Amino acid sequence: MTAILSDYDQVRASFSWQAARAELDGLPGGALNIAHEALDRHVTAGKGGKVAIRWIGKDGGHRDFTYADLSAETNRFANVLRSLGVAPGDRVYSLLGRVPELYIAALGTLKVGAVFCPMFSAFGPEPIKARMAIGDAKVLITSEALYRRKVADWRGELPHLAHILIIDADVPTEGTRSLSDLMRAASSEFAIVRTRPEDMALLHFTSGTTGRPKGAVHVHEAVVAHHITGRYALDLHEDDIFWCTADPGWVTGTSYGIIAPLTNAVTMIVDEAEFDAERWYGILERERVSVWYTAPTAIRMLMKAGAAPVRSRNLSQLRFMASVGEPLNPEAVMWGAEAFGKPFHDNWWQTETGGIMIANYACMDVKPGSMGKPLPGITAAIVEKTEVGVVEAPRPMTIGQLALRPGWPSMMRGYLHEQERYEKCFVGGWYLSGDLAMQDEDGYFWFVGRDDDVIKSAGHLIGPFEVESALMEHPAVAEVGVIGVPDETVGEVVKAFVALKPGITATDELNLELLGHARKRLGPAVAPKQIAFRQNLPKTRSGKIMRRLLKARELGLPEGDISTLESDER
Repeated sequence: MTAILSDYDQVRASFSWQAARAELDGLPGGALNIAHEALDRHVTAGKGGKVAIRWIGKDGGHRDFTYADLSAETNRFANVLRSLGVAPGDRVYSLLGRVPELYIAALGTLKVGAVFCPMFSAFGPEPIKARMAIGDAKVLITSEALYRRKVADWRGELPHLAHILIIDADVPTEGTRSLSDLMRAASSEFAIVRTRPEDMALLHFTSGTTGRPKGAVHVHEAVVAHHITGRYALDLHEDDIFWCTADPGWVTGTSYGIIAPLTNAVTMIVDEAEFDAERWYGILERERVSVWYTAPTAIRMLMKAGAAPVRSRNLSQLRFMASVGEPLNPEAVMWGAEAFGKPFHDNWWQTETGGIMIANYACMDVKPGSMGKPLPGITAAIVEKTEVGVVEAPRPMTIGQLALRPGWPSMMRGYLHEQERYEKCFVGGWYLSGDLAMQDEDGYFWFVGRDDDVIKSAGHLIGPFEVESALMEHPAVAEVGVIGVPDETVGEVVKAFVALKPGITATDELNLELLGHARKRLGPAVAPKQIAFRQNLPKTRSGKIMRRLLKARELGLPEGDISTLESDER
């Protein structure tokens, strides 16, 4: 199958966001609504009978939703919201696992012109309360069990919270309503609100190193970027079976687990269950997945079992694999080529960018460890702050801050209620990402670390990702997190926290072996001086190793916002 982006340089030279917008239908009067582009336009075009979502329950049972089914169900949900007095701009929150009601709620909320905000079902009561307070939540959709455990005790403290809809209660508890009852009474016909391109559509929270979480505001115009990056970066064709393993509580699970696949009229897989290697391989084989988008943590967990389980499966339909969430170590890229016969294609973006900004494309060679090249329509550079402002750093391979020229459709339009915090992201005509990177002579970008993660030792700037990748090459190592710890002589020294593969015992001999391995690979100036073994490393629910939390605990500093923390083995 020919890649949609078959000639990177040619497409980049001729690309315009106006032409990308023309691939979508829009609504009369210059209106634009994400849900219309994802669903209703396909039904109008005669594709209503195509499966939009194949949902796989924890018990292995399947439930298919065609584009027509999903259009009708989201219409019912929109009518439910309207009957409750929900108006354009009101905030509708979900606290659900990967169940059909989550996807119906997301698109139905957009149809009525309200703002959708997904939350991880694994959040505790305080992170849920904080996000709903910041966003002035009007409606919450959740399950009875989640409501009782995580919401009931404090719901009266949020004056804006008018309605709690329970998806699985025949007799709702006091102060809640049965979503099933409301849906049965609602019409399947609904005229989508003619939202303007700059109307707020999505609210995604991202954690800061300190303080409360930030609510990144995204608008309906973002669908232009979701759609075209799905085509260019993930190479989505209409006949693809696409599986994005991300939960919609994370921006990837919304942008590329709901919007991009549906605007591109593919069939997407949704698995309710959590990670299990055999289950995942079974889904890839049985559902004949052709494009797979997952996270480095999951890839590393699959690597623990080796390549043999992959080779026992018929995965001939799988043609493109991509990764996102944190930089993908070169070892994982090469393992993909060994185990699957094709590499994982890493890409880079943030909650704030709303969509993929830099990627390794199907038409280009993958440089293991590189983020790839900017999307058509995206201007990226490595910049440095000087006395006269922000200037581009000399190439090649000068460490600086990764910056983007503002103006792409999925760029956040603000941090909710925090305009000053938002404005600090833009300096000298650039959006400053907070990530340090380098660009090589071929135009590929290479991640170094978060600006506050980079280690300064004896005049050297050491990127933790480089050290982590070197240690990942050792056959005993499963995961690594690297930080700098203060040193009176050189400023900081490198310390690595290592999680070992199953069956490997942490010993003094292995510690010395890993130190020697790193020294040989990196040289004495960059290699870690200390290694500590951990059963697991602290990670966010999107799979990113929380280096700042490792550092805070090592130095006895405040831990900051840990609401997205998933695993917590100290």
